Amino acid sequence: MNPFTDIPADSVSALGEEKLIAAIRRWLGAASPRAPFGIGDDCAVLAPSRGRQLITVDPVIYGEHFDDTVSPRAAGGKLFKRNLSDIAAMGGRPRAAVVALALDRRVKLTWLEQFYRGLAAISRRHHVPLVGGDIAHHRGGIVATLTLVGEAAAARVVTRTGACVGDSIWVSGALGNSLRSGHHWRFAPRLAEGQWLARRRHVHAMIDLSDGLAKDLRVLAPRGAEAALDSGAIPRRAGATLAAALGEGEDYELVFALADRADRKKFAQAWRKKFPRTRLSCIGRFVRAGARPSSAVNLADYRGFEHLR
Repeated sequence: MNPFTDIPADSVSALGEEKLIAAIRRWLGAASPRAPFGIGDDCAVLAPSRGRQLITVDPVIYGEHFDDTVSPRAAGGKLFKRNLSDIAAMGGRPRAAVVALALDRRVKLTWLEQFYRGLAAISRRHHVPLVGGDIAHHRGGIVATLTLVGEAAAARVVTRTGACVGDSIWVSGALGNSLRSGHHWRFAPRLAEGQWLARRRHVHAMIDLSDGLAKDLRVLAPRGAEAALDSGAIPRRAGATLAAALGEGEDYELVFALADRADRKKFAQAWRKKFPRTRLSCIGRFVRAGARPSSAVNLADYRGFEHLR
């Protein structure tokens, strides 16, 4: 659905900022509490966190993260879920969100309503209230940015650092062909899986796959080490090539390092018992730089998504 119209009466310009904010309150419904704990004050108010606080921010931009082939509800859902995936990657629990919207005055009211209803649906599904935000004019486009506050769900927060040489590398779900299959907006953030992993002491480091496995694994690798991947073990979405699985991005799966001393068989069995519908694959291990077997994938041959390149 194209979000723009040349008919002023059908656009956001027909309402202006104050009436548009009132409409957004209606569209969000129970997903947004009243001020001072929701939309309507200068700042949202949150109760003290029980654990370490987590904060992440991600946008969706018309022409970059979605286009006319993606429904406005799906675009709103994708915005929320992108941020939820970041919280999942650290084993966290999401608490509250704010949305900043910059849009052209020609944006259709019907489009924007469905966008916010998509946000509200994800808010209710994951019990994460939308407690505030902002609206500004942006000539010629749409940029929606969501900031999500979360907290540690376990005694520790799992970060990207901590992997060791010898650790095995695991990934949830399947990779590649995310754009063509629609997975980039249909995906489910791995919140429960991330929290479960954070409670396993043998899980050393973790990240969510947004820019492609080849790029994100470089961030996860310990200093002086590299990933040695078995190409046949990398789980691929239907129709995905190895290059797509390694470099396309927007998979929103979890990839993590498991200690070499961990019992991999018992670990995999425990995962299957807890998450029988979520595939888990051991795809390789971290080795010292230069010690990668000739049969392993050379990640230098693949490049993930990089902004501004």
